[in-house]
Amino acid sequence: MAVQYSIKTLFGAVQKYILVLLSSIVILSANSASAGIDTKIKENNMAPNFTLKSILGDNLRLSEYRGQIVLINFWASWCAPCRQEMPALEALYQEYKDIGFTIFGINVDNEQEKGIAAAAQANVNFPILFDANKQVSEKYDVQAMPTTVVVGRDGTVQYVHLGYKPGDEATYAKKLRMIIKSAR
Repeated sequence: MAVQYSIKTLFGAVQKYILVLLSSIVILSANSASAGIDTKIKENNMAPNFTLKSILGDNLRLSEYRGQIVLINFWASWCAPCRQEMPALEALYQEYKDIGFTIFGINVDNEQEKGIAAAAQANVNFPILFDANKQVSEKYDVQAMPTTVVVGRDGTVQYVHLGYKPGDEATYAKKLRMIIKSAR
């Protein structure tokens, strides 16, 4: 009996170690994004169109939002920086939603239930979409969690950001204001 308990305890410790290791890799990946990871998604190119099912069960298509500014945020429930960024994205959404701005929070978890639970815990109101098969993530060359892409009213990529650290949302807001000013 004592041996089984020890094995369970050891297994739990190994699981925690692996989780910490994976989180560290994600954070290092996100930090190296600022150091210039090259992605296929380039500013001023057309954003790849996609259709994904939302948390409400309806299909949302990026092309149907032409004329609006769309911030696309690829995230996962296991990603600590993603969860940390959610309230900042919600605040951005609330501030700019009335001027033709939306956010698509694209969850890449294999199990939708995990994404649903994380979105509910974050209490966000912007659309949450699911990309469990990673087809849209591949189109957008997602290399780090989270990955944020700002699409202008004309459907072109205006900004790409890999990773998240507190304060990045100020850069997103600055980009939004620049897009809004350029449309006038």
